[in-house]
This record gives sequence, structure tokens and C-alpha cells, in this order.
Amino acid sequence: MEHLGLGWVLLAGTLAGTLAASSTREQDLGPIREEAMDMAQNSFDDRYQDCRCEMEEELKMVNRTEFKNPLYANTWRKANEKLRNSNQPQVLRWEYAVAVMAYTYPTRLYRKFNEAVCEGGRSRDYYLQSFHFKTLHFLLTEALHTLRDAQGRRCYNVYRGVRDIRFMAQINQTVRFGRFASASLKKNATKRFGQDTLFFVYTCYGVPIKHFSFYPEEEEVLIPPYEVFKVTKFTRDRDRNIIRLRSHGVRSNYNCALVKGTSSPREPPHLWSLLLAATALAAVGHL
Repeated sequence: MEHLGLGWVLLAGTLAGTLAASSTREQDLGPIREEAMDMAQNSFDDRYQDCRCEMEEELKMVNRTEFKNPLYANTWRKANEKLRNSNQPQVLRWEYAVAVMAYTYPTRLYRKFNEAVCEGGRSRDYYLQSFHFKTLHFLLTEALHTLRDAQGRRCYNVYRGVRDIRFMAQINQTVRFGRFASASLKKNATKRFGQDTLFFVYTCYGVPIKHFSFYPEEEEVLIPPYEVFKVTKFTRDRDRNIIRLRSHGVRSNYNCALVKGTSSPREPPHLWSLLLAATALAAVGHL
């Protein structure tokens, strides 16, 4: 594990001069609006099946640009530091664990990232040219794959609260969140995220991330954008909507979008993370 994480420790050290971000998770603001659930066709939903090695190779080129984003770079550095001082289980590669911690870290990164995920699949060209979280998306997706396998591919009953949006759905409709959706094993934990829509979700592809989260007490389960759900119940109360969802498999409009048309998979370079770190160092020098 240590040789895999070495480069990301180096990367964290090179980013100390980046701008600070918000110290609390940004909450949704503005008037309550209604929004119909659907299959989130614009979502970038790549599962990276059978192309992990190729993706690691390609991302060495991409990373230079993405770490010019101060919010991304600064959050990554802080997440790396927090993990170094924790006792998380050694089930994830270091860079996967840091990606999960960075996603849950109390900055605006998770919001900016999910906004990009929701629209990043408009077309392959749009993804290639305008989606600027390719590395984080890959690492987070691989983290969920790894955790799901390690935890025995279990299903979980979880709860998700949303503020300022009252989602609508029809019974037997198939839907996706189209983003990395945070839920909790504890119903009470949803209150801090909002009660305008309350989801009761039976997920078979979401996984608990407690040991890698900034908020372990929330018992968070992270649901990937490609999981499909069937609506089993929709209740519209005066002050909130309640939607019950049951896992109905997966659907991805993309697979290996970054490396489409390239050669067959190669062996992963042992020092891939070191090379990413060197790329990030060069990028920081041009901020």
C-alpha cells in the first residue's frame, strides 16, 4: 500500500500554496422548486469496465490541467493530510481513499464536482473538452467498485434528504440520481441536508464510506450515478415529498470514454501516482 500512496503524499506537499476553500459544506440556497426525476441522460456515468490500466496511463496527461483548479488542489491536500492522521482500514489504494475523503471534505468541491457530473455526459466531445474532473471521477468510481467487492456486494436500506428541491416521480418509473448521491444508514442524519424531499432507498451499488469520510458519524453510503432505481412509492405532503426507490440494476451510457479507440489494456505502472504527483507539481508552478 505504501508505494501506491507515496506519490499522492508528495502531491499533497506540493499544493500547500493553493487557495483556501470554504470551511463548511455549502448548503442549497434559494426558493423551493419542483423537479421531475428521470434517467439523467446528460450524466457522465462511466463505469470504466475493463480499462482501468489504460485510464491510469491516460490520466497522467490529464492531471496537469485539472490540478490548476485551486479548490480541487487545496481540498485534495487537506484530505490527504487528514487521512495520514487517521486509522482507516487498508482496503483501498491510497489515492482512492483520498478521493473519497476529498469528496466528503467540507468545501465546495463535492458540489462543483456533482454539477459537472450531471452535465458531463452530454456528448463524448463535451466530456473530453469540458469535463474537468476526469481524475476525481475515475478515482471515486474505482473506490466504490473496490469497496463493493470488499463488502460482499451487499444491499442497504438508506435515507437521503434534499433541501430546496421537491422531486417528483411516478410509481414504477425507472430513474437515476445521475450524480454521486450521498445517503445515510441513519434516518436522522438526513435532517442536516434537508427535508424538502426525503428518499427511502434500497441500493445495491451504493457502499458505506464511513472509514474514509470527513463525517464518519453520518454513516454515509455513497450511491454512484449509474445505479438505476424503480420508484415503488411517491407521497406528496404539504411540506415535503417522500420517494421510495428500489435498486433496479445499472445503466451506463459511457464506458472508457477517455480511452475509446486506444490500444488494449497495459500493465499499470507501479509509480503511476508518483508520475501524477510530478505532473501536479509542474501545474502548481504555473498557477
